[in-house]
Amino acid sequence: MSYLGEGGVKSGRLIKLVKTSLKEKGEKHLPTTTQDIRELIERIHLRLDDSFVGIGAEIADLRSADLADLLNSLTLAEAATVITMLPIQRAIEVCDQPTMRRRAAILERTDPDRAAQILTGLSADERTDIIQQMGQHECRRTLSHLAPEIRTELDHLLQYPPHTAGGIMTTELVRLSPDMTVSEALKHIRTVAREKESIYACYILEPVTHRLLGAVSLRDLVMAEIDRPVTEIMRRKPVTVGVLDDQEIVAQKIAKYNLLAVPVLEKDGNVVGFVTVDDVIDVMIEEQTEDIQKIGGMEALDEPYLQITLNRMVRKRASWLVILFLGEMLTATAMGFFEKEIEKAVVLALFVPLIISSGGNSGSQAATLIVRALAVGEVTLADWWRVIRREIYSGLALGAILGTIGFFRITIWSMFSPIYGPNWLLVALTVGLALIGIVLWGTLAGSTLPFILRRLGIDPATSSAPFVATLVDVTGLVIYFSVAAIILRGTLL
Repeated sequence: MSYLGEGGVKSGRLIKLVKTSLKEKGEKHLPTTTQDIRELIERIHLRLDDSFVGIGAEIADLRSADLADLLNSLTLAEAATVITMLPIQRAIEVCDQPTMRRRAAILERTDPDRAAQILTGLSADERTDIIQQMGQHECRRTLSHLAPEIRTELDHLLQYPPHTAGGIMTTELVRLSPDMTVSEALKHIRTVAREKESIYACYILEPVTHRLLGAVSLRDLVMAEIDRPVTEIMRRKPVTVGVLDDQEIVAQKIAKYNLLAVPVLEKDGNVVGFVTVDDVIDVMIEEQTEDIQKIGGMEALDEPYLQITLNRMVRKRASWLVILFLGEMLTATAMGFFEKEIEKAVVLALFVPLIISSGGNSGSQAATLIVRALAVGEVTLADWWRVIRREIYSGLALGAILGTIGFFRITIWSMFSPIYGPNWLLVALTVGLALIGIVLWGTLAGSTLPFILRRLGIDPATSSAPFVATLVDVTGLVIYFSVAAIILRGTLL
């Protein structure tokens, strides 16, 4: 899919292309599949000057998700103009799509009053997320057009860090009084339903302190007899999260207990909001993206690949590359330390790439496995010894496999070539034993680093595969030449 440059495409041309495409296909309505939209955008040319007039009517039949994809492919100015020409309710629906990108940047380029109308129609958590991404000047300008109660709500939500339960929660929960009957509760829900983003569960709170007494699902309310008190059918002591709990903890609880929503409590036990399962899906995607990028040996981008500026992307990638490069310079230092051994037995240098790559690969495997296991809760810090013990056995087994292959490779090759000299058997033994030690060390290093970093309060994904590989490269050379010094002493050395 091609993305439009800043030169831009004017919607009149887009309309013509849509109509042409429909005429060719013999369709009566605008295309609604993502593939259709991609085909249209692929045909849009840059630097056209047609008018935007009529764009709203022409794309009225597009589904909101498809329209969000279309806006993602336009420049910010064009996307803002399209949003301006849509009916306000439609604009709200589009901005509420999970695939919609650059919402804050687009709303910054729209009229402040219209931007405020769109924000008002969004849920509290989505509204807060957009405001957090706006520039200071645009944020103040937009906030001045919001209703006082919404500004108060935003001020309350903005006090929580973005990656906590408070930062992703919505405050639009349904509160029930403990003295209500099922009939009264259902009537109250029907009264407030239109004002709420979603109703996964209702929460029974103490009238004055607002402390959580229990939770009741809509299914339980519908199935219960209408004259029963809600306190008889509510679930007491429901699963909760603290307002400052990390969003990963929230995601883990929702996944573990198979919840659609979880209430968020202040330190005093008061309910201030709830986090829904769709919020958690966004969190999981964000966290996994960050982990994958860190495992690849770079800082998390924090923006879509095609949206981040080239300068920012280079800065985020360069820092780790420089660190890894400086680390690899130690490899050259280690090679220099064993210069005399290499001069006496040049054949040892032939296996250096094999040796260091095997250790780095085994370490990267172990690091990836443990980082993922920590992320999904399969292991905890308390399991460190069990993990180390398993990796010792795994490292010995894997090292033995590679060492055996290396030994027989040299042995078989020596039958047809004198390249390894008369002491080929000792060389094969050196390579085989060194591989066992290096793979074992790489496996231990890769599995231990994530635990150390987690203990220090650092994201374990920082022990990226390239970082582990660089560490093992240096130490692997020391192991290799140390084994060679022992086995080849008196012959080649």
